[in-house]
Amino acid sequence: MTLPGATCPECGQPGTPTVYRDPDDPMAWVCPEGHRWRATDRPGWSPWATPTAVTTPHDAGDTTTRTGPVQVHKDGRSWRIGTATDVAWLAGRTTQGFSVTTAIPPVFEAYATFHPPAGVGVGAHEHAVVDELAARTPDQPWWLGFLDTGAHDVVFPHASRVSLYWDWSYVLVEAGPEQALSWRTGHMRGDGALPDLFFPADRSWLVSALWDDTWTDIGASAAVLTALRRNPLVNARLVGPDEDACPPGPTRD
Repeated sequence: MTLPGATCPECGQPGTPTVYRDPDDPMAWVCPEGHRWRATDRPGWSPWATPTAVTTPHDAGDTTTRTGPVQVHKDGRSWRIGTATDVAWLAGRTTQGFSVTTAIPPVFEAYATFHPPAGVGVGAHEHAVVDELAARTPDQPWWLGFLDTGAHDVVFPHASRVSLYWDWSYVLVEAGPEQALSWRTGHMRGDGALPDLFFPADRSWLVSALWDDTWTDIGASAAVLTALRRNPLVNARLVGPDEDACPPGPTRD
């Protein structure tokens, strides 16, 4: 059901709410075409505070468009930049709090966290994670999401963004496991290359590391998580959907 005020005044398509950090303008709607309008423009309707996704330019000088596929170039070929449609399946589906479902929508069979074990380098750890996932995923593109913290590499700095969780901006690129391990230089968790969020086209699993976390969350099938747990370089630990996701050792900032 489309709620009152949810129809885009520009194109007529249904919209979904997105959260902004500005307390004076906390809520707006965005349609699949990227048009925004304020919820306050629809009197009598009270929106809920659920994060969703929307493509936006990086800054005022950015020439990328807000809608449609955007191509970027690297390694001698073109790559597609994702839009709100490509993350609509997880946008607004996560929960509030400290559980693993704060990062991963509660739609998977099982959940786990992982981080480099003591004595194992970040590179070896990340290669082990990707190798295990690639071995259990049919050949297909992977979506790679690089969180724009303002201090970490997003690979394509002038690409349009999608917004997830608490209106965090991500550069989302359709690529694969090789690019997940080679494109980036450093992230929030250290000197590694892994994207902050990635998943295959069939959405059979999702890996996501939240802004303040020093570990990474994953939702997948029990079989995939069993394989990750068996690899000592991955250091995966199963968690229930209602448990605190913070593993023993790391601390929450």
